Amino acid sequence: MAFNPPPKMTAMAAAAGTYKANLSALQLLMRGLYGGAYIAIGAALCTVCSTGVAAHLGPGIGKLIGGAVFPVGLIAIVITGVELFTGDCMLVPLAAMMKKINFGMVLKNWICVYIGNLIGSIWYAYLMAVGPLVSGHADGMLAVNAFGITAINIAVAKTLTYKAVGAAGMWSCFMKAIGCNFLVNIAILLAICADNVVGKFFGIWFPIMAFVSSGFEHCVANMYFLPAGIFLNHWHPETTARIGGLLQHFGGLTWGDMWLWNELPATIGNIFGGFFFIGAMYYFFYRKEVPKG
Repeated sequence: MAFNPPPKMTAMAAAAGTYKANLSALQLLMRGLYGGAYIAIGAALCTVCSTGVAAHLGPGIGKLIGGAVFPVGLIAIVITGVELFTGDCMLVPLAAMMKKINFGMVLKNWICVYIGNLIGSIWYAYLMAVGPLVSGHADGMLAVNAFGITAINIAVAKTLTYKAVGAAGMWSCFMKAIGCNFLVNIAILLAICADNVVGKFFGIWFPIMAFVSSGFEHCVANMYFLPAGIFLNHWHPETTARIGGLLQHFGGLTWGDMWLWNELPATIGNIFGGFFFIGAMYYFFYRKEVPKG
């Protein structure tokens, strides 16, 4: 199996970041839209496949099954060449540190890809919220099904559990986001190491399975998880009493909860995890060994 050694891997990562930074804003936006949708595919699959598992096999196995199916999104992104904000948190700054681009280009990439990821993720959340997460009943109405209840509970766990404890919850979300993008960018580097599809598949699969099973926070995945729960709760308000707990205590899920208690700390944490803990460190490790030319 072909393998690129670490110095060459670092050079290839910087070259990938250079390519991404030189794309037009429209290209970044549209590729980001597809990247967000692909991550949402994995997140939706994780929601469906983990439903009911913990009650029969235990919470650890439930997490493992969800983690095992989630990586389909990043595998599709890497192999088909669309854009993901969390990967670009490492690749594009690495190119800037190698002096191939400037940091203004890093900012342009991040803004365009983030917006694209958000649009694609919310579109897929809408698709799921009016489709597989609800079921028809004899009274002619749609109601949230078991998969939809899981979707709402995931959204509650990612917002209201942090809101309930205030600053400590925000710090927890931030630290989980660092752990997430530490693993996501290990997956990106392992994919770059491999020169064939099988190697890329397994290089991506194991770290992504680890981040999801561990319960870390990925700002792009949460662009699906949280809108899906919000859509269902807003369109089917009876679920608030049905689920109870923090959902009933806070009177439901809001877009403000999504941004303040998850997306803001998760995005900042993902930047730290990708930029500083992977990109900057691999620049430090191999900058003098990177092949010239």
